[in-house]
Amino acid sequence: MASSRAAGDQPLAVLLEIGGKRVFAAALDWPGWCRSGKTAELALEALADYAPRYAPVAKQAGIAFPAALADRLDVVEQVPGSATTDFGAPGEVAPSDHRPVSAAEATRLAALLSAAWQVFDQVAAVTPEELRKGPRGGGRDRTKMVGHVFEAEAGYARYLGIKHKPPQADDLAGVAELRAGIVQLLGQAWDGTPYREGTSWPPRYAARRLAWHALDHAWEMEDRSTP
Repeated sequence: MASSRAAGDQPLAVLLEIGGKRVFAAALDWPGWCRSGKTAELALEALADYAPRYAPVAKQAGIAFPAALADRLDVVEQVPGSATTDFGAPGEVAPSDHRPVSAAEATRLAALLSAAWQVFDQVAAVTPEELRKGPRGGGRDRTKMVGHVFEAEAGYARYLGIKHKPPQADDLAGVAELRAGIVQLLGQAWDGTPYREGTSWPPRYAARRLAWHALDHAWEMEDRSTP
């Protein structure tokens, strides 16, 4: 299922999104494997460090994830960042995101996004309600964080032409319905034209942003659950 580039026989293809205060490094073939730093070097270092934490996503999707995948990083694309980048989200669509998506790649994207959601749900299920606060006493507790993720997914879906009422944190049926609609759309081959008039997210970027947001908060819950 995986392309040769994603299978580990070549360096890991990386996109850099370079803002004024923050840089994001994203593994182009692995939606959601995306980390940031104050510089490109720090972002790349963080990306490599998170390989073991991303591996369960690939395992959940049934896709081989070589242990040495992050040993060689190849920056194949760079895009200017924006206020969204500096705020803390990978907010820029790259030129390569506009390339058509084959049926095989679409299946792979959908599988990895679904797996990222499954990892998020699994982490949330074992996370205590009260989480350790940040250095300034900030940060959402579990239920508010879960609700934030679900609300964001409904907002993101609109960029794909999918309109769905934002589910509450305990509305599992609503979440399943929303996610199923996204996966059904992203799991289809794409010819490079917008899904619907007025939509702006191509499938590669949509999968990257959606998976990143779920995993970023899953990893935050794990980190803030520890003393």
